[in-house]
Amino acid sequence: MKIFTRRDILKSSAGAAAGVVAGPALLQAAQAWAADSPFTPEKDASIRLLRWKHFVKSEDEAFMALVDAFSKATGVAVRIDNEGFEDLRPKAAVAASIGKGPDIIWTIHADPHLYPDSLVEMNDVADYLGGKYGGWYPIAEFYSKRGDSWISIPYFFSGNFPNYRVSSMKAAGFDSFPGDTDGFLKLMAGLKKNGTPGGFALGNASGDGNCWTHWILWSHGGRMVDEDDNVVINSKETIEGLKYVNAMAQHFLPGCASWLDGHNNKAFLQGECHLTNNGISIYAAAQRENMTNISEDMDHAYWPVGPVGKPMEFHVQFPMMVYKHSPNPMAAKAFIAWMMEAPQFNQHLQGSVGYLSHPLRAYDDHPVWTEDPKRKAFRDTVDRTVPYSHSGSLGNAASSVFADFVVVNMVAEAALGTKTPEEAAADAQKRAERYYRS
Repeated sequence: MKIFTRRDILKSSAGAAAGVVAGPALLQAAQAWAADSPFTPEKDASIRLLRWKHFVKSEDEAFMALVDAFSKATGVAVRIDNEGFEDLRPKAAVAASIGKGPDIIWTIHADPHLYPDSLVEMNDVADYLGGKYGGWYPIAEFYSKRGDSWISIPYFFSGNFPNYRVSSMKAAGFDSFPGDTDGFLKLMAGLKKNGTPGGFALGNASGDGNCWTHWILWSHGGRMVDEDDNVVINSKETIEGLKYVNAMAQHFLPGCASWLDGHNNKAFLQGECHLTNNGISIYAAAQRENMTNISEDMDHAYWPVGPVGKPMEFHVQFPMMVYKHSPNPMAAKAFIAWMMEAPQFNQHLQGSVGYLSHPLRAYDDHPVWTEDPKRKAFRDTVDRTVPYSHSGSLGNAASSVFADFVVVNMVAEAALGTKTPEEAAADAQKRAERYYRS
């Protein structure tokens, strides 16, 4: 099913390019949609949405233009608040606990599974969108369903891949980015030797920290739990992964121990870091700021394959969830449905320039993936990601272990040498068992 043309996308983006006010064409489209929508907002409704702070300016501009059009067309007042990942997640949990706060949270990962009973069932929205746009990718459905109920809508995913300076890679002796962990370690050593080191977040970074540390664990065959949800992280495979990361960390640039989301962006753009993991936001920022010395000399790659013998990658999900305490749940559903209809979703996806990836199959051939070859890896985000509950079920225990940064802390301890790999794995086992036994 074709749902866009390049001309359509450029035309619909005109309002966002000028700022955050919807243009006439977008407003007319919103009015027509509101007249026929199966989701009718409550009378005099207003909604408050809390989202993560944007990493790509054009994404935020596109988003706000769509919000403006929806509000003007439906009469629903929409307030948008922004928080960093470190503050968004506890605020979402507090709202669920006290039954007061935002109506919608555009959150991260599968956090809705931490408080599913506090959320509005979204089956009608999910069935409407899935039926109209080619169906949901399995990982999107897995993350957003609890049993037969959709407790969130998988609005977007965000790829988190190696970002590297091409010239530095070649100077280290590689014509192309290594596809295996042995080659990756040699690349890290070569970069450090040449004074162009790489670095990865070892602090409690919700996005970047989780993504690369889970790759370390899974690429070596380690996992948090088995298929029956028995905690098995203290294994020989995990310990091998931790030995690998200790060797890898010897080549990090200084300061990674305290890095959170955003620190590696800054270090890369300042020319201090030549290899890290991130979304496409570093590249987008370099392009926006005309830092051609960086944007023309960098690229993105899939994660190398480790001893397990197949790609084992973890990427970010950004779902939207609606709280039961909201006095206007139909307005919230109408808002989410509007944002994911083709004309709007096309505009938002284009504005994200590859930072956001689609969970609905109808968007596989979107022009955003083909107009710049350096975005290619991000097109495959939803196909390549493994759920953080691997290999067990997704529920409160898995989400709690993840939210408590058990894997991130274990990898950091081994990388920094504050614990031996054996000690770090054993401590992670004990921490995880507290959640799975409760």
